[in-house]
Amino acid sequence: MLAVWLGAVLVLGCVGLCCADSPGVSATAAVLLDADTGQILYEKNAQKQMLIASTTKIVTALVALECAPLQKEVVITQNHMVEGSSMYLAPGERVTVEELLYGLMLCSGNDAALALAEGCCGSVEAFVEQMNCKVKELGLTGTSFANPNGLDDAAHFSTAADMAYLAAYAVENPAFVRICSTIQASTGQRTMSNHNRLLRSLEGCIGLKTGYTMAAGRTLVSCVVRDGRTLVAVTLQDGNDWADHQAMYDYGFSVGTA
Repeated sequence: MLAVWLGAVLVLGCVGLCCADSPGVSATAAVLLDADTGQILYEKNAQKQMLIASTTKIVTALVALECAPLQKEVVITQNHMVEGSSMYLAPGERVTVEELLYGLMLCSGNDAALALAEGCCGSVEAFVEQMNCKVKELGLTGTSFANPNGLDDAAHFSTAADMAYLAAYAVENPAFVRICSTIQASTGQRTMSNHNRLLRSLEGCIGLKTGYTMAAGRTLVSCVVRDGRTLVAVTLQDGNDWADHQAMYDYGFSVGTA
């Protein structure tokens, strides 16, 4: 679906349906996108370039899925050990790309992100280059990646609009949806639970990704499918993101499209 409308959206822009009864959200930036038509139904600072924390891992997962077979094994090294959220990999362990993707999307594993990068492209630098090529391919000009995990970096940022378009592209991939919509997964000795509470509380939610750093604040990208319609919500720097996404979906499914 994204390939059909993205070019026109980026050239011509979208006319949202913002009106008096639109949802007020506490996020610094937010977008509600109709993924079927490319129409923005609600926006707030949609083009503001901001830190995006672990919502970065949406693109990490996409590039990994496009670069390597799910059953490819990756040997874990000390280089994959990093600060922040983790799936608790151990040096010397052999883990498949699929297992790493579950660790990436459910546990938000920064270690999984680095292991995928080296396992799929030979180096983190080559993988990040592929991430930046992907957004250029989609025509998304407000985004730049410096790493595969979303740790703060001056050269690592996106916009609420770009993240919404990326999410709309991502949910066209069945393997991506299967992984990010899983509430709990067990692989070997690991049991991993999804950090996205909307999967349990919001009708039709199929993921996608949470994120947090002190500098970025709380970031969240989600997707809901109801009655044949697919909507994507993005909030950046939002202390009330669960409620804001609920409010945006309530609004989006009630107004339809222009």
